[in-house]
Amino acid sequence: MRKDHLVAPVVKWVGGKRQLLDDLTPLFPKRITSYCEPFLGGGAVLFKLQPDIAYVNDINSELIQMYEVIRDNVDELIALLGEHPNEEEHFYRVRDWDRDKKQYEQLTEVQKAARVIYLNKTCYNGLFRVNNAGEFNTPFGHYKNPNIVNEPVLRAVSSYFGRAQVTFSSVDYARVLADVEKGTFVYLDPPYDPVSGTANFTSYAKGGFDRQEQIRLRQCCDELNRRKIKFMLSNSATDFIIDQYAAYNITIVKAKRAINSDGTKRGQVDEVVVRNYE
Repeated sequence: MRKDHLVAPVVKWVGGKRQLLDDLTPLFPKRITSYCEPFLGGGAVLFKLQPDIAYVNDINSELIQMYEVIRDNVDELIALLGEHPNEEEHFYRVRDWDRDKKQYEQLTEVQKAARVIYLNKTCYNGLFRVNNAGEFNTPFGHYKNPNIVNEPVLRAVSSYFGRAQVTFSSVDYARVLADVEKGTFVYLDPPYDPVSGTANFTSYAKGGFDRQEQIRLRQCCDELNRRKIKFMLSNSATDFIIDQYAAYNITIVKAKRAINSDGTKRGQVDEVVVRNYE
């Protein structure tokens, strides 16, 4: 299947891989027919590879629902997005929709998907973050002209979903990995091990991703390796992570991180790319 260069992330996501694609691309297996990504997020790697068969998952069910709406109802989604102005008062009104659970449940899937994209495009730093109650809580971004309705990209992504065999889910990553069939390439981009006490960002969904979770994930990778399934994993280059994956191929790449609220602390940080193949 020919790749469409317009197929690209429709939302900005914490730890998104778009700016690392040039480093990651040479490390992917040469031939990928079936692909699995249990921590989908913004989907930069999926959209770069555009495999014919893909199994994609994210614990954030609203995000997965947004992708399904792009696949099934892109015209209606584009029309609804066009009704959302880049105005602070409107932003907070839309952000508060999920504060009334009963009212929120009455919204259509397309309305919910449009809300996710609108808030992502107009909130501060494009930072999708929820509080402990699972409510979106990032403030208004005050951008002059955000691209709320990126119609060419939305249509291209919808078209890719339509012609490929993409299966969506929103479950625990271990369940996804347990079902992976041999011959499928797995790319894992979990919430990162924090490089400092203040760097921890795990709030893109309710519940965190602590070191116990990192160990559980590494055990899942060991199981993939035992089953001779190729995997590649991204994480921060902490001593803990390097020690966890010492048995595998580790490549260090430089990533530019821009979500620190202190501008002086943004910049290049080391990340690891772990592989169980050459």
